[in-house]
Amino acid sequence: MDDIKEITERLDMDRLPVHVAIIMDGNGRWARKRAMLRTEGHAEGVNSVNRITRLASDLGIRFLTLYAFSTENWKRPREEVDALMHLIGWTIRKETPDLVKNNVRIHLLGEIDRLPESVRKDLEEGRRATSGCTGLNLNICLSYSSRWELTNAARKIASLVEKGEFKPEDITEDTVASMLSTKGIPDPDLLIRTGGEHRISNFLLWQCAYSEFYFTPVLWPDFDNKAFAEALADYQNRERRFGMTSDQVAEKTSESTE
Repeated sequence: MDDIKEITERLDMDRLPVHVAIIMDGNGRWARKRAMLRTEGHAEGVNSVNRITRLASDLGIRFLTLYAFSTENWKRPREEVDALMHLIGWTIRKETPDLVKNNVRIHLLGEIDRLPESVRKDLEEGRRATSGCTGLNLNICLSYSSRWELTNAARKIASLVEKGEFKPEDITEDTVASMLSTKGIPDPDLLIRTGGEHRISNFLLWQCAYSEFYFTPVLWPDFDNKAFAEALADYQNRERRFGMTSDQVAEKTSESTE
């Protein structure tokens, strides 16, 4: 099933999501089940990142957003945070040449300034090296939370109002969206969470207003190409109405194909 040909034969390639977001959960539990250190689970999770990024790129998905480290994750034990920071920097250094080769462009979302200087340097180098790539856009969320993002957007808008550049009545949904980290990135069509939890943990709250959610018990290190294909197939069985009726959706679809 890991064969790309078998996956594409199963899916409707004309109805793939443009943007897939993933909450990569379950690294620690994967390690605990094997009497391993939590950090070893995170290291194994990198292999899942690599294979899902490659498959998304091969399938022609345009945007893949990964929740790598949340604002709340700073509360974890210092040793685990330090190990995660080291792993992030090491992974970016190691994988950047392959990302360039596969035409994958890195974008960084979150409070990047909070990361250690050495990690910021590695991330910036990866971002710079892939800046000319035109295939998959890989959005890496680090020290990110949606409440932080929305609070930051509110501050920006308030500042513009104070300067007289905006009137409160002129503020629209587009105004808010333009102040978010994801400015210029389409909202996720599909949000996947691994690890069996059924919540979105302060992730892309604004952007996921009409996303399709897919929760799976598979722990992130075990999330392989087959599991990803199953999530995509499930997505293709959904009817996305965006507040309309089924008849309206059918009519709109018919008009777009004429």
